[in-house]
Amino acid sequence: MAVTRRPAVFIDKDGTLIKDVPYNVRPELIALYPDAAISLAALQRAGYKIIVVSNQSGVARGIFTAEDLQPVSDAIRDRLQPHGVNLTAIYYCPHSAVDGCYCRKPRSGMLRQAAAEHGIDLTASWMVGDILNDVEAGNRAGCRTILIDNGNETEWLPGPHRAPFATVGSLTAAARTIITTKHKETNHETQFAGHHLALHR
Repeated sequence: MAVTRRPAVFIDKDGTLIKDVPYNVRPELIALYPDAAISLAALQRAGYKIIVVSNQSGVARGIFTAEDLQPVSDAIRDRLQPHGVNLTAIYYCPHSAVDGCYCRKPRSGMLRQAAAEHGIDLTASWMVGDILNDVEAGNRAGCRTILIDNGNETEWLPGPHRAPFATVGSLTAAARTIITTKHKETNHETQFAGHHLALHR
């Protein structure tokens, strides 16, 4: 029996979903961006699973442990649930840039792992982040990608996988782009199917 795969929106954590406090593992300092909950709620209603993917090199650097990240995950979920947002999963890469792992963005390991574990159709999914490493990870996984240009990308290093589908100024605009694109494509497919049937009457 074929498994029906669902689309997802992969969201970077620090600087995209929550305000970036470097190497923070204190739950009381977790603060969603003002438009985060309403944007994710809209995406969830549109049929997307919501999955957070985050590099956390503080583990490799010995600043905190992998276990310290669980209260952070719990705090994010607690802040989103009153708005009806239920995260499908949160993935962390604990390695540093020199470890050569497969999971650290800009590599696509976290997205591919999530796809395997949660039945995700990567080609129908999106990656949203605030730096081009997020964009590259999404593109490498086969997703469409959105860069939130909020000043956090400072290097702008070019590369074959680093061009986003869209660049926007907020998570609200990212959600609008994703939902609008889905509606346009759904309407086009419906019109095409109707035209195809008419030709074969």
